[in-house]
Amino acid sequence: MTANRQMPTAAIRHDWTRQQVLDLFAMPFNDLLFTAQQVHRTHFDANRVQVSTLCSIKTGACPEDCAYCPQSARYDTGLEREKLMKVEKVLEEARAAKAGGATRFCMGAAWRSPKKKDMPYVTEMVRGVKALGLETCMTLGMLNDEQAKELADAGLDYYNHNLDTSPEYYGEIITTRTYQDRLETLDRVRTAGMKVCAGGIIGMGEGEQDRAGLLVQLANLPEHPESVPINMLVKVAGTPLEDERDLDPFEFIRCIAVARIVMPKSHVRLSAGREHMSDEMQALAFLAGANSIFYGEKLLTTPNPETNRDMQLFNRLGIQPEEYHQHADEAEAEAELSGRIAEQQQDPYFYNAVK
Repeated sequence: MTANRQMPTAAIRHDWTRQQVLDLFAMPFNDLLFTAQQVHRTHFDANRVQVSTLCSIKTGACPEDCAYCPQSARYDTGLEREKLMKVEKVLEEARAAKAGGATRFCMGAAWRSPKKKDMPYVTEMVRGVKALGLETCMTLGMLNDEQAKELADAGLDYYNHNLDTSPEYYGEIITTRTYQDRLETLDRVRTAGMKVCAGGIIGMGEGEQDRAGLLVQLANLPEHPESVPINMLVKVAGTPLEDERDLDPFEFIRCIAVARIVMPKSHVRLSAGREHMSDEMQALAFLAGANSIFYGEKLLTTPNPETNRDMQLFNRLGIQPEEYHQHADEAEAEAELSGRIAEQQQDPYFYNAVK
């Protein structure tokens, strides 16, 4: 580093400038990783990684035009539309995820925003998954105040709503909702009392200025997101980004490290794109401060490394899954909620959510 640059600390800040973040990106690679590792060890066990499983509870037919997304109804990607899953089917997936070592179960629906008729089903999913002793997360698109409160009242722990990229580059990727729409949903999630999961996608043709701009937006929120997914673009035939250039792996690792430095207490999640990462690249990501992964064979509609490969890598690196401690009142509710769900299994939960 040059003499006039101050070494970053593990302090929690909400006043980052873009130039300060660009200065981090410009650090020599070894210095950047060393700094990120120091920050990481201040707040986390460097050999623990939080493990989540993601389940697509409603696939395809989304009206948005996100240029990266195979679930958009605007693109011909060969993806079959699927109706909203039955609650019991979601709980079966959650049980399997827990048996496989996951501590958080994330449920995603391809909606612009949930409709009123959808809310009883998704809130019952939340209650049922929590009764299994798992943390819960959902991504359902934009929320209004009432929907955010319903999810919070059901006990949802996290709500995922990514910013995707910088405000300046956003219009190149999405035109059907604004950046402000996304920020307002994050604010509603916070106001309702839920934790925030928000990050972005790297490798969509954006430059370093845009990566810095994304991280500035996240780090300067009134509270840092508890989870920050850093996704590497998965190029899908039929989407506008199918021919985007391959991302330099070191550019991706730099983004992980900078995210760790500017959001010291957040879980930085190594998310979409892991299928295309070597074990060595993933190990560098953990060294750079990533401490959360999606675990399982599929991320919504794109591949993810097989479960046993993840565990083999953890064993080789001496990494252990982070434990989740269920609150006593949640455990006591398990029997009651399981009984309620069993009674309602005959209800017509499997309905056409597209109409």
